[in-house]
Amino acid sequence: MRMIKKTYALIIAVLLILLSNFAFALHIKGVEIPERIMQEASQQQLILNGAGLRSKFIFDIYVGALYLVQRSDSAEQILADASPKRIMMHFLYKKIEKEKMNSAWNEGFEENLSEAQFRVLESKIETFNSAFGETLEGDVVVIDFLADSTTRVTINKVEKARIKGTDFQRALLSVWLGESPVDGSLKRAMLGQQ
Repeated sequence: MRMIKKTYALIIAVLLILLSNFAFALHIKGVEIPERIMQEASQQQLILNGAGLRSKFIFDIYVGALYLVQRSDSAEQILADASPKRIMMHFLYKKIEKEKMNSAWNEGFEENLSEAQFRVLESKIETFNSAFGETLEGDVVVIDFLADSTTRVTINKVEKARIKGTDFQRALLSVWLGESPVDGSLKRAMLGQQ
């Protein structure tokens, strides 16, 4: 009997080890969010820190996911950390005009930067905004934060912009993780707090 219990315990331990090596995917509103991704530009494997839904009024706008080198539930730590990161946005809303998209980005920056900080970053913010045209349901926006301080914007697998500077990286991350995030519920989800 003792031998059987030891055998079962060993089998369970082996199964748990094997299962821990598989990458599980999270599903939100029909969008599959992988547990791990490879950030090609840095050749770095990143793990899902958290993902959630960006909603406005009664509309679902996009599913947002944050990937980090190492999980963290501290917005301050993530904002200060220079290691590679990725934010993925899977759009659910049927169509967002360029002007509305740029207005939403500008609002996110303005809410989390002082007027002086915004002025310093204004040309970088304009470069970032220029990456976006009309955004349609099914579009996938990937924002890579690279260790060399470059922010790379890719839309539907086509690179649209590269912006240099840790100041810009922190400002852009603040749109989701700052004191006045675009969506408090999405911030908590990206931090793995819900």
